[in-house]
Amino acid sequence: MIRIPPPAISDRPRLDAIWSSLDNLSPARIHALFRLRVAIFVVEQACAYAEIDGRDPDAEHLLLETADGGLAACLRLLPPDGDGAPRLGRIATARDWRGCGLGGYLLTAGIARALERWPDRPVELSAQAQLQGFYAAHGFRPVSEIYDEDGIPHIDMRRPAGIEPAAARHDTPSETAHP
Repeated sequence: MIRIPPPAISDRPRLDAIWSSLDNLSPARIHALFRLRVAIFVVEQACAYAEIDGRDPDAEHLLLETADGGLAACLRLLPPDGDGAPRLGRIATARDWRGCGLGGYLLTAGIARALERWPDRPVELSAQAQLQGFYAAHGFRPVSEIYDEDGIPHIDMRRPAGIEPAAARHDTPSETAHP
C-alpha cells in the first residue's frame, strides 16, 4: 500500500488516501470498496449490471478512508492492454461526502498515478455523458459518440499523454466513471 497526502476538508473527519492492489487490501476494505460501488452504481442508479467484473485484481485502487475505516470515496486504475492506455474508472463518492471536492481529488490523483506508471501514454475513461464538463476541466476530450451502457448514456474520453494534472476542482459528481 502507498499512502499519499489526503485531501484537507474543513469541518469533516480527516481522510487517509491509500493506493493499493486488491491483494493487499484487508477483507474489511474489500467489503467496503464493493459495498460503496454497489450502493452507487447498482442501487442508487437503479442499474443492474455486473459490478464485480473480474478486473479489480489487475487494478490499483485509491481509497479515501476515515480513521474508523469508513470509505468516503474510491477509484480504480486499470493498466493498459498491450499498447493501449491506462483507464480510470469506478470513481465513486459516498453520499455523505458529496460536494467536498473528492471527485476532483480522485481524478487528479488517478491521472498523476497513471502518468507516474505510464508517462508516455494517454489516460482513458468511460464517462457518464452528463459529466463531460467535469472531465473536460481535467483535460479529457471525447473520443466517441454517446452510447448506452447499462441504460445510462456514456461517452469515451481520453486525456493526452504528457500534460500534468490540474489542481483538483470542487464540483464533485456522485459518480464519474464505470470501468
